[in-house]
Amino acid sequence: MLKRIATAVVLIPIVMLLVLRAPVPVVAVVAAVVALVTVQEFLKLTESYGVQPLRLPTYIFVGLLFLLLAANAASETPQLSALKFVLGLGFAAAIAPFIFLTIAMRRAQMSSAYPAAAASAFAFAYIALPMAMLVQLRQQWAGAFWLLYLLLVVWAGDIFAYFVGRSLGRHLMAPRISPKKTWEGAAASLAASLVVGILLFNHALQISSFLLRVGLIQRRDGLFGLEKPELWPIILLTVALNIAAQLGDLVESLIKRGAGVKDSGTILPGHGGMLDRIDALLFAAPVLWIYVAAVFPPARPW
Repeated sequence: MLKRIATAVVLIPIVMLLVLRAPVPVVAVVAAVVALVTVQEFLKLTESYGVQPLRLPTYIFVGLLFLLLAANAASETPQLSALKFVLGLGFAAAIAPFIFLTIAMRRAQMSSAYPAAAASAFAFAYIALPMAMLVQLRQQWAGAFWLLYLLLVVWAGDIFAYFVGRSLGRHLMAPRISPKKTWEGAAASLAASLVVGILLFNHALQISSFLLRVGLIQRRDGLFGLEKPELWPIILLTVALNIAAQLGDLVESLIKRGAGVKDSGTILPGHGGMLDRIDALLFAAPVLWIYVAAVFPPARPW
């Protein structure tokens, strides 16, 4: 428990500083490192399923994606940037299976070719694409505020699910997949996310103004001009994000349980591996990206 808290105390300020203040190319580089570490953990998990993964080709393919993101980070038009991003991401996701299958053809043991290519293609879609969406989200108007909202909503849900589930949880949610997750913890997670989401948007102008005054964001990165935002869309969005985050947690538990391991790695003391820490974000990020880029795209900065 102490290791878990100490790690969080160290990491949270660093993550907040990166999200709010770092230029988009720096965010892309950090996201690339996180994605590559997470992909490495995932490919190691696949070995427990009898897969001999294509490590180097997967790392190169993922690295190229974030290199292109960093190079495109200077775009001044978020809408155009989002369109390019969708087209590029769609092309990359479509071509990935063919690239990995072509590389796997070189293997002497042909029965290992398809599982290895499938694992690499899934790693790209499961890990690299959502992480890329976080980077592109940062390029949108008010991107820093949206990322702050996403992180706080997911973290609040995770914390309350953990502590309420441990102390009050009685009804198991999915005992075969995750024996410790309970419906009481899930309800507490949803309630905490809603409280945080509503408070953030009720005070969006004040929070953005404060962050601007202390130099943590630029004006285009805050949510200005919405002194009384409509709450129903935010409530529905927060519910969707929380459900997606909890599903992401369960999916990672399914992968680990099938592999017969407790944690995806040991890089984060008290938290396990990188995949253990970002599993909820991998499912929640696409939900928020679609909302911000497609449903809520302001024509210009506030």
